Amino acid sequence: MTIRTEDGNAKAGLFHPGAKPTATAPGVILYMDAFGPRPALDAMAERLAGEGYLVLVPDLFYRFGDYGPFDARTAFAEEPSRSALRSMIDGTSQDMTRRDSGAFIAALTEAGATGRIGTVGYCMGGSRAIRAAAAYPDRIAAAASFHGGRLASDAPDSPHRHVATIKGRVYVGSAGVDGSFPPEQSALLAEALRRAEIDHIIENYVGMAHGWAVPDHSVYDERGAERHWTRLLTFFDETLR
Repeated sequence: MTIRTEDGNAKAGLFHPGAKPTATAPGVILYMDAFGPRPALDAMAERLAGEGYLVLVPDLFYRFGDYGPFDARTAFAEEPSRSALRSMIDGTSQDMTRRDSGAFIAALTEAGATGRIGTVGYCMGGSRAIRAAAAYPDRIAAAASFHGGRLASDAPDSPHRHVATIKGRVYVGSAGVDGSFPPEQSALLAEALRRAEIDHIIENYVGMAHGWAVPDHSVYDERGAERHWTRLLTFFDETLR
């Protein structure tokens, strides 16, 4: 499907629970990692849909026109894909995705998800999932981030600076060793969430590397991924049902 945003037209995958659309299904926005929409993310969305959710996977890089998809195992190790990816990541600001998320919510609503919505993001999508919950607190009841980076950085648009408006719950699953979300950032995020009195969990997946939960990543870990699914499905079942 195509979603009209303030800045153009974003392609998105929409995954229905079961064989037919269900008007009463809770909605979920799955925010992609840096490699764009592709079969690996479709499979994850299909698994969520199989649990009874109406799932939207939008292309956050739509402003760049046609691209990729990139190979998650090699894209950052080779040129020209490394430079292209860095340009697209740097050129897609948190504020862009925050504004886009209003259109994503509207698309889910039109598709039948009229109640509470959950967000989940991986890698760069993790911070976007949390920012969306802060920007649209009356609709988003749950926000989950897995191996999300820069969740509490020095940047003005860092997610931890905006959590005060969140009304739902937050779950953060961090990689055991992750330079994009080091212990000092975890501590800052925890302090910000506690001061804002947000119901939250920050869980450290010891031994997992950045990207462990997405099946086409070179560091994918099946055991860690299944643990992530257990946490995510329980989290959404408690908050969206």
